[in-house]
Amino acid sequence: MVAKKTPLYDEHVKLGGKIVDYAGWFLPVQYEGLIAEHEAVRNAAGIFDVSHMGEIVVKGKDAVAYLDYLLTNDISKMVDNQVVYTFMCYPDGGVVDDLLVYRYNSEEYLLVVNAANVDKDFKWVIDNKKDFNIIIENISDQVGEVAIQGPEAQKILQKLTETDLSSIKPFYLKRNVDIAGVNCMISRTGYTGEDGFEIYTSKEGIVTVWNKLLEVGKENGIKPTGLGCRDTLRFEAALPLYGHEISQEVTPLEGGFKFFVKLNKESDFIGKDALNKQWEAGLTRKVAGFEMVGRGIPREEYEIYKDGKKIGYVTTGYMSPTLKKNIGNALINIEETEIGNEIDVMIRNKPVKAKIISKKFYKR
Repeated sequence: MVAKKTPLYDEHVKLGGKIVDYAGWFLPVQYEGLIAEHEAVRNAAGIFDVSHMGEIVVKGKDAVAYLDYLLTNDISKMVDNQVVYTFMCYPDGGVVDDLLVYRYNSEEYLLVVNAANVDKDFKWVIDNKKDFNIIIENISDQVGEVAIQGPEAQKILQKLTETDLSSIKPFYLKRNVDIAGVNCMISRTGYTGEDGFEIYTSKEGIVTVWNKLLEVGKENGIKPTGLGCRDTLRFEAALPLYGHEISQEVTPLEGGFKFFVKLNKESDFIGKDALNKQWEAGLTRKVAGFEMVGRGIPREEYEIYKDGKKIGYVTTGYMSPTLKKNIGNALINIEETEIGNEIDVMIRNKPVKAKIISKKFYKR
């Protein structure tokens, strides 16, 4: 199958983006270079093309009841224009996907899901509809999305809109915002550890928004940013990536995200029994952060040992551009997750010393 192009594909090519096939989409992994782009987001601003993300609309009388059955977070507690992070789980507690839920009102919601999982997620959402009085629609192909992230993000975006951006709190949204003459929805969630906004509009409109942001943001140090630094930024900020810190095999509890799994909410949700049992019995493994003591960069799936015995594997590993240290996350036996504990990372078949540290590597 040929990879799809986002509405911004031609802009990436013009800007010299190094294009790769990611989750079935042609996207820039970097332009100038991962470290320069990472630092731009930490110190000024970066703009990401996230038009490949999936958007699923759920509306109708039973929208709240249905979403509370489908998702781990408590949807009944949401207010209009709020955004929450949550998981969609299998009956055994494994993760179908992690996603954001946007509430427009009590009968209309938008689910923003991972690009690689759109078809699987849409099928799951439809297959679990039961007798709920709702309409479900996959609108992914109609939507363009960019994210502007970094300490200068608000200042830059404010140049293009009359809407007072400071009135949009973190994890809230605003619809019908005019940005450079384009009607948009914006939210303030971020996936980088920095402040920032997500801008959703039509496929045609997103090209205007992208180009205008790069134009007016020049004096504030904005850079176009690729998938490479999106991963290093989210990883430093202890945010998970589906298929790594959470997956069909790794539950949200093992990933360290119990806060978003409301085991005590009134409604039953898919996977609740399994997750309750797992929590009550006590976790046997968990994702922990670590820092290399010996030389070497940990990479995903490298094995982790302790006293010659395999105890887990690396879920994500990098030389952190912000900390200038070799760090990683690893899914390991729970008794080895204490801060300060020493472990061995197998790098090229040799054990290299590392120590467990907090996986919140970065705080803004």
